[in-house]
Amino acid sequence: MASVRRPGVTAIDLIGGVGKMLHETIGTQLLTASVYDMDSRQSKRVYSENLEAYPLAGLKPIEDNKWTEIVLNQHRVFHTLKIEEIAEVFFDWPLIQSLGNESNANIPVVVDGKVIGTLNLLNKAGYYTAERITPAADLLPYATIAFQHLAKSMKA
Repeated sequence: MASVRRPGVTAIDLIGGVGKMLHETIGTQLLTASVYDMDSRQSKRVYSENLEAYPLAGLKPIEDNKWTEIVLNQHRVFHTLKIEEIAEVFFDWPLIQSLGNESNANIPVVVDGKVIGTLNLLNKAGYYTAERITPAADLLPYATIAFQHLAKSMKA
């Protein structure tokens, strides 16, 4: 996190720092981050390591599915090991697969009983086992600070 200890650091810089730590501790081929407004049931991608495939976008409605129940309602990490599991909940699974990814992990950041953000990781098939993603919990305090600032801007 030394890269973000400087004047003028932004919430996006913090997410980038968390991303670097995720690369080093867990591993990821692609990281994005999204913020959520659970009151209005909307989300917004605020960080992407591949802007061509996953551009930063406007607000999107939150759809109800298995992912929503696990991540947004139960506040648990959603992780898959194969593309078929991803295809059950993400319409863009062909894009995910075309980028060489077939395993994912979505790590919720929860404040005051509500998910305010997720760290979204993609990697090769079989990669995100429960054991492999366990260290992510150690990074949540850093992510929480960033997402709190980003969530405020979403409501503005």
